[in-house]
Amino acid sequence: QVQLVESGGGLVQAGDSLRLSCAASIRPFSRYAVGWFRQAPGKERKFVATISGSGDFTHYEDSVKGRFTISRDNAKNTSYLQMNSLKPEDTAVYYCAVRGLYSSSRSSEYNYWGQGTQVTVSS
Repeated sequence: QVQLVESGGGLVQAGDSLRLSCAASIRPFSRYAVGWFRQAPGKERKFVATISGSGDFTHYEDSVKGRFTISRDNAKNTSYLQMNSLKPEDTAVYYCAVRGLYSSSRSSEYNYWGQGTQVTVSS
């Protein structure tokens, strides 16, 4: 059974940074693209960033460009989401997900999901 475990969330102040991790049990990890999504209270789950299996391709939602960086370490079967200059509007539960080799911004195209990690940014 595929497991994705997110970690690294927490309560921070505006302007602070956090690094989220997504540890995956799927093998070989390099054959799967990773997507990060977030869901704020009362809102739909939305795309944040994605990275291809090789790590050569990345894509970001406009509001996080220049602040968030997605990466992966295939030797450790882990993806990361580095979040800098956090804003209160970044407050949400953050989820990682995996799909086939190529990246996508569509949540419906991801096959496996983690349970999420809470990020709260105070003003």
